[in-house]
Amino acid sequence: MPVSNPGPRPGLPSAAAEAARYALLRRLAPSMRHHLVVNLQPIGMIYEVMERRLRSAQPDLAHLHDSAGKINGFARAALASSIEVVGWLAPDETVGTTVEEAVRECASLLATSLSFRGYALRNEATPLPRQVRRSAIRSLLTGALVYTTDHLEPSSALVITAQAAAQGAIVRIAVRPSEGDKGFAAEAAYRKLEWADLDALAAADGVALEREGQGLAMQLPWMPPAQVA
Repeated sequence: MPVSNPGPRPGLPSAAAEAARYALLRRLAPSMRHHLVVNLQPIGMIYEVMERRLRSAQPDLAHLHDSAGKINGFARAALASSIEVVGWLAPDETVGTTVEEAVRECASLLATSLSFRGYALRNEATPLPRQVRRSAIRSLLTGALVYTTDHLEPSSALVITAQAAAQGAIVRIAVRPSEGDKGFAAEAAYRKLEWADLDALAAADGVALEREGQGLAMQLPWMPPAQVA
């Protein structure tokens, strides 16, 4: 695929890339907040049920044991979610991931907020043979989804696909008509992402990026075999 930026640049990220990452994180913050609390909210509800049962004359120990197990499960899931969010804020540049896992993660993070805004998100990425850098695909894919919907009319579907190439994984976001509603979410709490933001992120991570109609394509370099976890 053609390259719209010069690829990786040595040294620290540029000021443009740092500004783009800040803007992206501001836009992702509501989704991250939801991702964190989704496993915390049930804990309080289960605790209230346990408290009522403990006040009874003869508490059902089996039910209490089951509720305690559920609290433990939700607490573990909440801890894992917290660690994942920290990974977004302070990414480890040496960690790799499969493309299908990264697409699943990014789609899961943004699907609800995009649905509220009137966009359907479809993950059609198939398994690929090698890994890419997790921080790069997280940043570029979520940034691309936010950018695309910032400049696209609602009632559209975004379809994510992936294929392997010699130099890396090619991930595409295609735009298709949808019969969904136009959404009801308010305007973004922070500024829209622009193409210059995506271009700066891509250059900092050594990702080739190009427009494809209303959608786009990105080529993420494969992780060197020695660095694959």
